[in-house]
Amino acid sequence: MGDVLADILGIYRIAVFAWIIMSWVRISSTHPLARLQLFLDRIIYPVILPLRRVIPPLRLGGAMLDLSPIALLIGISLLQSLLRRL
Repeated sequence: MGDVLADILGIYRIAVFAWIIMSWVRISSTHPLARLQLFLDRIIYPVILPLRRVIPPLRLGGAMLDLSPIALLIGISLLQSLLRRL
């Protein structure tokens, strides 16, 4: 059972990476990738928003760096390794 959950977390981690990459590009609502972006937003925002409340963006001059996706990826990796040990 632990391996199955670890595999599901692995798929979720890939989704987080795709969400991060897609956030760098503006996609029009009529583009075919807009549906994928909407799906990723729906599965990632419920997890990332509480992290954003705890970890504020890092100010780098005039830019902001959101560290919450990195924290999420670290958390997923820790959970995966924990589950694989069970």
